[in-house]
Amino acid sequence: MQRLKTRPQFQAAMAGGTVSRTAHFALHCLMLDVGSGTPCSPASDPAGPGSLTSQQGPQALFAVPGVWLGAMVPKRWARRAVTRNAIKRQIYSVGALFEAGLPQAAHVVRLRTGFDRKQFKSAVSDALKDAVRAELLQLFGHAVRRVSGPAQQASPSAGTPRALAP
Repeated sequence: MQRLKTRPQFQAAMAGGTVSRTAHFALHCLMLDVGSGTPCSPASDPAGPGSLTSQQGPQALFAVPGVWLGAMVPKRWARRAVTRNAIKRQIYSVGALFEAGLPQAAHVVRLRTGFDRKQFKSAVSDALKDAVRAELLQLFGHAVRRVSGPAQQASPSAGTPRALAP
């Protein structure tokens, strides 16, 4: 799995559209394979005319084929750096579990609301880590089920990585 690093990569992936949402997170996706029929929007000029992606195409931003993942954890929603870093580590960890089920696309997981400071006193408490991980599993699970289609939804373990199955 490749990681998004530059601002144009994040902007292109964010412009692709939202695939899945939970109470605190949103998963954005930009398809890199134009011929694919997955729920992510196709890679056609996401940033508008005159942008870097419209001059070179999104493929120039994502030269290596495969699954790309980025994490956006704004300071507005997670004030302490230790909390932001812990959330990002969880995003990349859970993303790696679901890599096989995700399409060849650029994905961005964005924290869209903060976790209640009264409920989670410590910036890196086990309770906060568990809550973040549970939501991320739900977020990626929904995205994988959406991509796999109705044929896979019939089986009870569809979209669940083997490491997580009981």
